[in-house]
Amino acid sequence: MLLTTGQAAEELGCAITTFRRLVRAGLLPGLPRRGVRVMVPLDTVHALRTRHRAPLDQLEAWETAVLRVDVARRVEETDRDWIGFSTSLTPEDLLKALRGWWRCDAASVAAAGVLPVTLSGYVVAVLTGLEVWQKNAEGRHAFPEARLAGYVTDLAAARTALTSRTDSDRRLADLLLGTRLASHSGGAIAYVPTHTTR
Repeated sequence: MLLTTGQAAEELGCAITTFRRLVRAGLLPGLPRRGVRVMVPLDTVHALRTRHRAPLDQLEAWETAVLRVDVARRVEETDRDWIGFSTSLTPEDLLKALRGWWRCDAASVAAAGVLPVTLSGYVVAVLTGLEVWQKNAEGRHAFPEARLAGYVTDLAAARTALTSRTDSDRRLADLLLGTRLASHSGGAIAYVPTHTTR
């Protein structure tokens, strides 16, 4: 059974614009079309609906920052050509597109040792190597030594690409990629409690 994007969004309990971001970011590849309309198999909607919540209780920190991004778009900046997420970006371009500049508490971002990246409420990439940061004149921070531990290539089929050679990075990517992670913030960075007990 095929659904329209509006019907798929309704089944998932989200706004149609939220669902369309997943499509535009390339996270649901191979969706059929009827004319100009993108159609969504019911199995795809079921796969998205049954994604597990991010197991934040397995992180060592008491809270983790979450980077909330939109679909990648071109920018004219000296150090990158894109900002946001798309499966069509190379790992190198994706890392540049995700590692700054944001208004945030840089020490809090670094403290968890991991930065889940979400698009439409799903973890689509994981950044590590956040110990070093820079601050610009506008009070925004970047993490120039951040590493892309991995990213999602197909959200419905739970396909990922692990891009770091570090075992701890790969474990974090395996733990978080493709999971659901709700966060609320007026900006790009949100802070979510992990409820970790030590």
